Amino acid sequence: MRILFMGTPEFAAASLAALYAGGYDVCGVFTKPDKPSGRRGMKLVFSPVKELALRHGTPLFQPAKMRDGTALETVKSLSPDLIAVVAYGRILPPDILSVPERGCINIHGSLLPKYRGAAPIQRAVLGGETVTGVTAMYLAEEMDAGDIISMVKTEIGETETSGQLTERLMAMGASLLCRTVDDIAAGKVQRTPQDASEAPFAPPIQLEEAPIVWTRFRREILNQIRGLQPWPVATAELGGTLFKIYRAEGCGTEISGKPGEVLSAGKEGITVACGDGTIRITELQAPGGKRMAAGDYLRGHDLCL
Repeated sequence: MRILFMGTPEFAAASLAALYAGGYDVCGVFTKPDKPSGRRGMKLVFSPVKELALRHGTPLFQPAKMRDGTALETVKSLSPDLIAVVAYGRILPPDILSVPERGCINIHGSLLPKYRGAAPIQRAVLGGETVTGVTAMYLAEEMDAGDIISMVKTEIGETETSGQLTERLMAMGASLLCRTVDDIAAGKVQRTPQDASEAPFAPPIQLEEAPIVWTRFRREILNQIRGLQPWPVATAELGGTLFKIYRAEGCGTEISGKPGEVLSAGKEGITVACGDGTIRITELQAPGGKRMAAGDYLRGHDLCL
């Protein structure tokens, strides 16, 4: 079965690598156009999927648009039996969806219909979910709204960050893609329509979400710190300095100060009042500095209380 793969970031590259390792017939790869990098944007950076496709000598395509007819003609010329999409970053128009005889499938980093959208993993952590997973689904015109084929679930660790969870779901998604392709080839798949009437959406993460609002509850702030890693990372102004906050823990329910007030700073960390108690910041990064334990930072710097 000829498979046309579409994807862009590392999350997608893991699935493409699994197809190569499994000996599947990858007839072509679509990925987003190269991005400019550097201070002046003079250097173009290849996506992880592009780098992998080039190493394997697979025909590679980077259409700037999906609806001008060019991408459609490319897809038709490849004659795929199946299109597999993983974090491509583009919505496929109906004329492309109709090309492969076996359809178009997608691997999504949530338990659909929950967290449709661009940032399902981070939104699940931010939302305080304790269980998530990956979903194999058929593509439809509406984003992440197609019929579900199968799911794999996993618990979210109490201190697990979005970055750590992404690493686990990336491997789970790659395995699920291969099993789904095998099931489609064997004619064993079933389709289950989604009901998204009450499911939370997962819009892209914005830089404006980084500042910690100390009037919020402890659990919400801890979820924010975990959920905004590796980007953009939660921030807080402490003693007149704006820090990136990488790790913290709830350390008390007694409210002994105004939200945002630094109550103590020492070798165990920086204790700050919040909406329903206190939080101890244990790992941070100062402007121009390295990520480090809060206690180590305080040994060389004063924090105005």
